[in-house]
Amino acid sequence: MTSLLVIIVLVLLAVALWQLTKIFDLTQVGSETDSSQVASDNDNNVQGYLMFGFLAFIYIFTIYGLYTWGPLVLHTPASAHGAEVDNLMNITWVLIFIVQAITQVLLYYFAFKYRGKKDRKALYFADNNKLEALWSIIPAVVLAGLILYGLYAWTNIMFIDEDDDAIVIELYAQQFNWTARVSGDDNVLGKANVRYIEGVNILGVDLSDPYAQDDIVVKELHIPKGKKIHFKMRSQDVLHSAYMPYFRAQMNCVPGMVTEFAFEPIYTTAEYRELPYMVEKVANINAIRAKKSIALVADGKVALDRYSFDYLLLCNKICGASHYNMQMKIIVDTPEDYKIWLKEQTVLAAQVKASLTPAPVEDAIMGVDSLKAKDTASVAKIAMK
Repeated sequence: MTSLLVIIVLVLLAVALWQLTKIFDLTQVGSETDSSQVASDNDNNVQGYLMFGFLAFIYIFTIYGLYTWGPLVLHTPASAHGAEVDNLMNITWVLIFIVQAITQVLLYYFAFKYRGKKDRKALYFADNNKLEALWSIIPAVVLAGLILYGLYAWTNIMFIDEDDDAIVIELYAQQFNWTARVSGDDNVLGKANVRYIEGVNILGVDLSDPYAQDDIVVKELHIPKGKKIHFKMRSQDVLHSAYMPYFRAQMNCVPGMVTEFAFEPIYTTAEYRELPYMVEKVANINAIRAKKSIALVADGKVALDRYSFDYLLLCNKICGASHYNMQMKIIVDTPEDYKIWLKEQTVLAAQVKASLTPAPVEDAIMGVDSLKAKDTASVAKIAMK
């Protein structure tokens, strides 16, 4: 209520100030001052030179930004379609820089050249068909080409062939963590519904579905190199966005529906760690961490751990207070290592069954000895439990 009253007071104050300015303007009617010259020649000259100064600032800051923050951008893509995404992005950047360079120079040059001078009258064009056609057709052609190429790239990236024998994996989003469900030998995910969420069945998998019997639920996802991965994405609560930057993959996770994305990893985690640019990047990060660790230790705090590169699944939607911490590690294995990892996992159906099976009485009795009970009555009581 207090906030509403403050807003109302501010609105009324703004209206009052606006009315006062109108009253002031009315009081100036009939004065003999010449308002055609809004500023002196000296002021206009200063404004003109400031325009050139601001133009120089724009380009100096642009060059500084590219030099300072350029190495922080993503480098080599880790998916088969990543090169196409990067190519489309690079073309867009080149067009933006060309247009920006031309238009900004012209804007500030004309602002300087045609700055106000005493007795100068502005030249007025009602219209110019040639100029209008020029600045309408050229942007339309350039943008049409860019959009058509973008649609072509998008179609290639998003096309999922059901006969492609891709591994089907579900990414399940909830505030504020990710869970993955890997399809088993049948390569088909079982049905799921939030109404079935209970105990270890945190994804609400319908365990009566035959296809769900071999599904594997994990908190750290492994995928094989050189194999297309077909991701199906769900959200339990709010809108999330599954973002895997090094794979150039991003797709919204929408409550109540399933969204999809597919890509093929081309570098294992170990191979990507050995890329020269990544080795240098990790070394720089650890150098910064080492300096900060010295300061932390001096203040009696714990030193930072050394950084090691890993692929990550992030949330690219501001989904709540702990949005920044919503991430899951993705490890790209060789096909052989992936098969070994897959065999080591326990299917969800077995986990649910184990959680529902009561502990045998014999196990309870064996645990009694370790308790070293002091009397027979307490031993019998524990054994019965």
